[in-house]
Amino acid sequence: MFLPRSVKVKRTADEDKSCTAKKHKLSSGGSLLEETTEFQDCKSVGTETSASTYNSNETVQEHTEPAAADLGVADTPLGKDSQNTDEDCSLEEPTKSFSKSQRWAEPGEPVCVVCGRYGEYICDETDEDVCSLECKAKHLLQTQAKENQLTSDQPTDSQAEAHLLNTPYFYKDHSFILGLQDEQVENLKLQLGIAVQGQQVPRPIVEFEHCGFPETLNSNLKNFGYEVPTPIQMQMIPVGLLGRDILASADTGSGKTAAFLLPVIMKVLKETETPSALILAPTRELAIQIERQAKELMAGLPNMRTVLLVGGLPLPPQLHRLKQSVKVIIATPGRLLEILKQSSVQLCGIKIVVVDEVDTMLKMGFQQQVLDILEDISHDHQTILVSATIPVGIEHLANQLLHNFVRITIGEKNLPCSNVRQIILWVEEPSKKKKLFEILNDKKLFKPPVLVFVDCKLGADLLSDAVHKITGLQCTAMHSEKSQVERTDILQGLLQEKYEVIVSTGVLGRGLDLVNVKLVVNFDMPSSMDEYVHQVGRAGRLGHSGTAITFINNNSKKLFWDVVKRVKPTGTILPPQLLNSPYLHDQKRREQQRLKQLQNSLVTGDNIMDIIKKHNKNNSQR
Repeated sequence: MFLPRSVKVKRTADEDKSCTAKKHKLSSGGSLLEETTEFQDCKSVGTETSASTYNSNETVQEHTEPAAADLGVADTPLGKDSQNTDEDCSLEEPTKSFSKSQRWAEPGEPVCVVCGRYGEYICDETDEDVCSLECKAKHLLQTQAKENQLTSDQPTDSQAEAHLLNTPYFYKDHSFILGLQDEQVENLKLQLGIAVQGQQVPRPIVEFEHCGFPETLNSNLKNFGYEVPTPIQMQMIPVGLLGRDILASADTGSGKTAAFLLPVIMKVLKETETPSALILAPTRELAIQIERQAKELMAGLPNMRTVLLVGGLPLPPQLHRLKQSVKVIIATPGRLLEILKQSSVQLCGIKIVVVDEVDTMLKMGFQQQVLDILEDISHDHQTILVSATIPVGIEHLANQLLHNFVRITIGEKNLPCSNVRQIILWVEEPSKKKKLFEILNDKKLFKPPVLVFVDCKLGADLLSDAVHKITGLQCTAMHSEKSQVERTDILQGLLQEKYEVIVSTGVLGRGLDLVNVKLVVNFDMPSSMDEYVHQVGRAGRLGHSGTAITFINNNSKKLFWDVVKRVKPTGTILPPQLLNSPYLHDQKRREQQRLKQLQNSLVTGDNIMDIIKKHNKNNSQR
């Protein structure tokens, strides 16, 4: 058994008073060499301790002096000064000295960078997650070795990097971009499908280096595969770096997450007040994915810490994490409101807010939660709203939330991803299972893993069982009633191709980068065309091509005209039952009548005389 260096009798109340002072002394004065020596001494002390020590009647405790302060943990609520430090010291759980005394991380929790256990603490020198003092010492030794090697190789670059990190950042157009003629810029936008609306919109960048990021951030971009900016990143990053409000829409899988993360990072990099940024997402899985990408891009940047606040995971570890001076909150609205009601976090210091999948977040059920959260944030913050689809109603709401904003649209607005081949099949309800089995047995179409979307949880479970029983394929169901651990395991199994078929409700339909999914089957037609666009987009992530097959029948008759308007322009052949449906022709006729009435109500140079004559005629009849 390992024992810390000092075994002592439980402190009395008088002895407790010196606890805080000792913590700060150890944190500020203790060197890396002393910490590593302490771990080595522990082993010898453990063997020299006699058995009589364990049999004594005194209450024995492990040495807890190098507590949370050693790991850079701030134990006060955010936005408030330290209070009652002496009282909190005695109530704190002792900081774990060894990694083997720490539990393994649950899905979505921080992970120790050394051993992979639960990253309960944040190292004050590097802002990385660690599980114990032992792993902190190992991590610092590894970091110091890397820094020494980097300094010896590139001393000038290190000095320039330090200077850049200590000076305020202001975005300005790169000389290459300024050298382009207006006609060249417009041609570039036209070729890439970039459309913008707003005043004084900056030109799009062509390379990430045009932004003037710190070298650490540029290295992270290259290390994690961000070689060239995508169209949404080219236009959205410079607008975001200027601090402008944004309403952006682009194809699913087009790189929207990095497009808003980079402005977030540069916005809060030198902020001292914590937390400084808030990112809201509609689902736990999407929030977890965003935090993972944020940590990749923030690696090595000073004081850049994140916290994940989502339901389905234990609340106490999330509250503990909030106390550790985090810069960026990534949350689902429900869990964040729960924490706000407990006054466990203050949002008055938030400088930038991102709402991902804004059309879902602002719909019935999410809309009021988002508005309640925004009420707790100061009005001078920057707001970025992002989604693959922006319905007209959301644009109206954005006009209320955003100020002097820039509207960015990549490609055709609200159309399905162009990388996905769409197949619309007319299939009556009794024949849908048989048709699905035919697709799964077709060697040309079947490319596992296959994602099958249904409209209800029970349907997901029943269809999953039927697929496994009839085809023998490895299949599972995914829906909101699954626990977070189950949902994470299924998602990992999907990415690792453990499952050949996953039957899911809309929980997997938005935002997730399921890059290995090449075939999507909409077993049940989604309830709206916006949902259809998102679900179809699961097969075309990050520029990859895929196929989406959708079953349609008269149960979806309300969407017939919308299907024709959005899907037909992509070149998809629609079934004759749909094109000849009386419901379709009726919906088309009604829309034409609405457009005609709208045109008649507008006053133009062509019809102004007719309107005057009609007005005079009505007056004369009276």
